Amino acid sequence: MAEVEIIGAALSNYVWVCRIACEEKGVPYKLTSVMPHAPEANAIHPLGKIPAMRHGEVTLCESRAICSYIDHSFDGPPLTPRDPVAAAKVEQWISIVNTAFDPVAVRQYLGGYFFSGLPDGAPDRKRIEGALEKMETQIGVLDQAVAETGHLVGKDFTLADMNVIPILYYLQELPESIRMLGKAKSLKAYIERHMTRKSVIATTPPPPPKK
Repeated sequence: MAEVEIIGAALSNYVWVCRIACEEKGVPYKLTSVMPHAPEANAIHPLGKIPAMRHGEVTLCESRAICSYIDHSFDGPPLTPRDPVAAAKVEQWISIVNTAFDPVAVRQYLGGYFFSGLPDGAPDRKRIEGALEKMETQIGVLDQAVAETGHLVGKDFTLADMNVIPILYYLQELPESIRMLGKAKSLKAYIERHMTRKSVIATTPPPPPKK
């Protein structure tokens, strides 16, 4: 059978999600490490984004579609519960992460540090500081969400957790987010616990450069 190929940079939080999904399902895969708009990404994603996936004649883009394919095409523990209510709650949290948390924490805050676009590569303080109020609110929401069971949905590690863990990993590296996480005791314990999970350890990218 053809091997699954995940296409994209290891540092991308969405590429990381797809890799965790493969590890959780026990699906062998290879990582083709490319940046957005590389020929390998352009060949599959109409906008040249990452991640993309190739499995034999099947090509897919967007992490949610890739993870759904992996979940339903291979044996192994489900990434989303088969109970419809629990499955809907997983989708609910994935949507919250993708439409609210990622745009603020990753695209604005982390991007302001690591992809500032300034001539000297210095952090874009205006962009960073503009994210802080929303990000603090969102971290508080996540802290409450994981307080009861240590997971976003139920008592199992689901695709909802897989989507948020990579973002939280990067937030541990920068001063303002370190302060916020220090106050979010349940979320801090959640990060520490799930960063020791085999699928997460196996896919953790090199740490970003210090800022």
